[in-house]
Amino acid sequence: MAKILLIDDERFIRTTLREILEYENYEVFEAQDGSEGLQKIRDEEFDLVLCDVKMPILDGLDVLEQVKQLDRIPQFIMISAHGTIETAVEATKKGAFDFIPKPPDLNRLLLTVRNALEKKHLVTETKVLKKKLSKKLTMVGESPAIQTVKATIEKVAPTEARVLITGQNGTGKELVAHWIHEKSKRQEKPYVAVNCAAIPSELIESELFGHEKGSFTSAHKQRLGKFEQADGGTLFLDEIGDMSLTAQSKVLRALQENLITRVGSDKDIKVDVRVIAATNKDLKKEIEEGKFREDLYHRLSVILIQVPPLKDRKDDIPLLLNKFLEDIAQENGSLPKKITEEAITYLKGLPWTGNIRELRNVVERLVILGEPTIGVEDVKKYADY
Repeated sequence: MAKILLIDDERFIRTTLREILEYENYEVFEAQDGSEGLQKIRDEEFDLVLCDVKMPILDGLDVLEQVKQLDRIPQFIMISAHGTIETAVEATKKGAFDFIPKPPDLNRLLLTVRNALEKKHLVTETKVLKKKLSKKLTMVGESPAIQTVKATIEKVAPTEARVLITGQNGTGKELVAHWIHEKSKRQEKPYVAVNCAAIPSELIESELFGHEKGSFTSAHKQRLGKFEQADGGTLFLDEIGDMSLTAQSKVLRALQENLITRVGSDKDIKVDVRVIAATNKDLKKEIEEGKFREDLYHRLSVILIQVPPLKDRKDDIPLLLNKFLEDIAQENGSLPKKITEEAITYLKGLPWTGNIRELRNVVERLVILGEPTIGVEDVKKYADY
């Protein structure tokens, strides 16, 4: 049941609103002025606050301003008999969901309450999912090699610098890109990832820049490309070394001018995107062979981050094993399996040509097929070496 706080210095208004909202099965609380209301918001968690603007001691806009400093922020609907467009605009700028004049229209009031509560639910759900995702995408490791990567992320993330991440397949390049975004000023904006190697060369331009309806045979409707989808946020171009030279030239223009053009259009569209790229290829060699544009390389590689292979950070394997055992158990709704020290030592001695991705796959195989306590014999049997 949603909890709603009414803040109004008029008892009649509070009583009327309370009866209406309780009839709709909301749990309703009251405060007779802004100061009392602010204290109740500090003491309890509310989903929604209906707040008068003009009140003694502390007016509604001041309440709204001070609530922004709290960890738990409910949705606000401002109500007033003296409302003006300027007041409504100011309330919205301060974070109010809506502004309703007195006396409120019943249908509009209930619709606004439902919409505000739905937004509150979505915001809460998004925070929970983001927390789960961040936990799942934790960068595990204390070895010197991975500590260098972490330190670089901390320095680079708050800036707008473009980053080129290099490393073998399966080392966690996308995880590095994710954490640069999460620690950046763009963290509340979209993070859009594109695997350039997985998209046919004839479709890569449409994928990145979008297309207009009818621009080619299967273009049945207009489509926004990844640059537009990531506007204001971060675009991660994975395996950029596999991108065609034609697409490379258009990406270069987007980076130089912050402009893109959809396929089938001659209209420029301004975009604000931070580009992070990654590759498992030696781009300098690709440049020598005429397969990659040197000017694009220099645009992308303002900051270079080399992600180490697992063979260079084997001391992190015990930490990674524990992380994967916990993750897999959570996915399956079971308790994490144990693993013996002998098995861990044996795993540390393997070459891990597939890096962390391969290690994760082996752990999942051991969890499914191995004994309740994973031993060295299980590893020898299922590690595929």
